Amino acid sequence: MPWNDNSGNGNAGGPWGQRPSGGRGPRGSGPQPTDFEDMIQKGRDRMRQAFPSGQLPGSAWLIGILLVVLVWLATGIYTVQQDQQGVVLRFGKAVRTTEPGLHYHLPYPIETVERPQVTKNNAEIIGEIVNGRRNEIQGHMLTRDENIAYVEFSVNWRIQHDKKFDNGLTGTFLYLFNIQDPEESVRAVAESAMREVVGRNTMEFVRTKGRDKVQQETQEITQRALDEYGAGILITQVQVKETPPPKPVEESFLDLNAARQNKERSENQALRYQNRVIPEARGQAFRIIQEAEAYRQQTVEQALGQANRFNAIYSVYKDAKSVTRERMFLETMERVLAGKNKVVIDQNGSGSGVVPYLPLNELSRPARNQEDEEEQQQ
Repeated sequence: MPWNDNSGNGNAGGPWGQRPSGGRGPRGSGPQPTDFEDMIQKGRDRMRQAFPSGQLPGSAWLIGILLVVLVWLATGIYTVQQDQQGVVLRFGKAVRTTEPGLHYHLPYPIETVERPQVTKNNAEIIGEIVNGRRNEIQGHMLTRDENIAYVEFSVNWRIQHDKKFDNGLTGTFLYLFNIQDPEESVRAVAESAMREVVGRNTMEFVRTKGRDKVQQETQEITQRALDEYGAGILITQVQVKETPPPKPVEESFLDLNAARQNKERSENQALRYQNRVIPEARGQAFRIIQEAEAYRQQTVEQALGQANRFNAIYSVYKDAKSVTRERMFLETMERVLAGKNKVVIDQNGSGSGVVPYLPLNELSRPARNQEDEEEQQQ
């Protein structure tokens, strides 16, 4: 019985239950395949118009059949666009995948092809604002510290067409035949993963410094769950857009944020002061230590030098005591009397008749003047 029989008797959907609809497999969003029996019926009608008598020569019948067969074979030619990947089905079973370009498969109904857009980036927004109102069911989540956080986030995904599985087929096959509604599946799995991550952390962590960690963990859990389902979907990014506090406690949260900012500002000021004072103190301590080390080295060297000098003098003194004593006396007197005015009186000579009063200062003036003149001449 033909598939286009509308009498109500038999199976109107073909031998496989439902008549193939093309497009995205079970979701059927592509072009309808050519009805082979309709094509034959149209060929018969045209032949009757060409030969009203109803008698056709044998060669005409043969040519007509060949034309019909050629047209039927030509139905297997198909093109895969750059953003698509083809999945060829043989009697409903996937047998191979094809890349962009011109290809051929066995004519319908032996083989058909599905061509989903595999490079398209899809985005699902969970907890978004619609008509000025938030999605209360999706957005409200319970945190570990028993607070209610509103989380609005987006999930970006695409078909996992570049990964092959054990059967040699890519994730496109899984995407077409393992899940019925991929958009809703991604939304449900991502929402469940986000609730799990938020439930393990405090509200403060989710709203502030833990946002990156929440996004990463949610993406990993979502991808792992979709892989277990065999969805053929790759999660490329999870991004938390907003985590506002609930309306009843919004003012308290604003005050808390202001206090937290003041705390961070005070901590930053203290850190700046610490970073300025501690290096200065360390530099001064290092300088003092270096100066003390230099003074210690200098003192030790001077003491060693004096000790060596004393030992050298003592060794000479043992060999010639009188000479050494006299030399030490002369060197000492030279060092003590250097730069001072001196008057020498010979008590054993002609100076015995000197009167008691002797103007020594007056006697030293001519000698001092003579020395000044010699210095000027030099």
